[in-house]
Amino acid sequence: MDKPMNTTDTLSSDARAIFQAGVAAADPYHAVLNALEIHDGEWSKAARVHVIAAGKGAIPMIEAALEFLPHGKIADALAVTNYENVRDVEGVTVIGASHPLPDENGAEGARRIEAIAHAAGASDLVLCLISGGASALLPAPPEGITLAEKIRANDLLLKSGADIVAMNTVRKALSRLKGGGLARAIVPAQGLALILSDVPGDDLAIIASGPTVPDPAEPGKALEIVRAFGLEGEMPASVMAHLEKRASAQKQDFVQTTENILVGSNSISLHAMEGAAKHKGYDTVILSEWLEGDVQDAAQAFRDAAGTAPSGKPVAILAGGETSVQVIGSGKGGRNQEMALRFAALCETNSLPGDWAFLSGGTDGRDGPTDAAGGLVTARTIPALEAKGLSVETYLANNDAYHALNEAGALLKTGATGTNVADLQVLLLG
Repeated sequence: MDKPMNTTDTLSSDARAIFQAGVAAADPYHAVLNALEIHDGEWSKAARVHVIAAGKGAIPMIEAALEFLPHGKIADALAVTNYENVRDVEGVTVIGASHPLPDENGAEGARRIEAIAHAAGASDLVLCLISGGASALLPAPPEGITLAEKIRANDLLLKSGADIVAMNTVRKALSRLKGGGLARAIVPAQGLALILSDVPGDDLAIIASGPTVPDPAEPGKALEIVRAFGLEGEMPASVMAHLEKRASAQKQDFVQTTENILVGSNSISLHAMEGAAKHKGYDTVILSEWLEGDVQDAAQAFRDAAGTAPSGKPVAILAGGETSVQVIGSGKGGRNQEMALRFAALCETNSLPGDWAFLSGGTDGRDGPTDAAGGLVTARTIPALEAKGLSVETYLANNDAYHALNEAGALLKTGATGTNVADLQVLLLG
């Protein structure tokens, strides 16, 4: 006999399964296979195919490409991914690099990708397999800016509370590859970019900072963003000098020879979760097709939605997107862990009737600079902390959600998933 659906343990188990359905829908391997079958004209006419992959989904994406393409056509194959997703692939040079803060390995990967693109001839095809995370994984600072200075700039952006669109606008201005830089390097060869989206609206110019998409932003936009967030006093002088020089320059266009194709997205994963929840017997509510803004506001939106959810049947309230955290403490965590802890705290002061479980997780399996994908909290979470004499307010004030959730046994750990389409949230009401 099945367990009753209103128990905390069952709700937690279902939340995990629904989240995993969303992750599975973003499988980059099958996305690439399907796209290459549909767009066979681009690669079949090329004299040689140069395959480059970058991002958290780089390994399964390049494995699919090498399985599909005739080996006699493949000139070279290079993948740059985060350390957690590194594994050997026959015939591929795999470079592990740091995410979310870039490192020298990533800079080396960027240089190798540039070299492959520049070496491609007019009758060649450069197949670019792009997934979330490639922005940080391929640091290519412009002349006059060191990698350490670019890392400092990136760190300031991550802690500023800026959303992914604003951050990537600045990153593009501080890179040789981003904002269409890779597409420029590919000319005169043909390019085909298969892209896995992790950004709102699946804007190809924003995903991974748009290495194969001309930057639509005006040259002065990045400088405006840095000033709007009050970062100019903390930014390295070389970065500010570059942004100021860029702001006064004319926008430069180029002949685009690369076709860009979206092959996976957060929206696809969100609706896969919806199907999984319905299959398990839940009435479903989509809170947001793209949840963004501060994690406290997002947690409150889920709490408000729970208060107006239909009663009498189990309900699943779902969302996908990417929130932000303004870091003021020195603790450990990520936006998903902090949202989960804040939701649990809200429900402790304004309790929900009946059992519930709330999960917020990154589809890549890693939330911030931690080994957790996010958090999975229930009505037991805050009492578990209090039983140990620990204060949730203290943890939140220090942005230390990781250690709070760890103490409460509420960390969500999936390991690296090999994909990245931003974050997913599941709230189940018994």
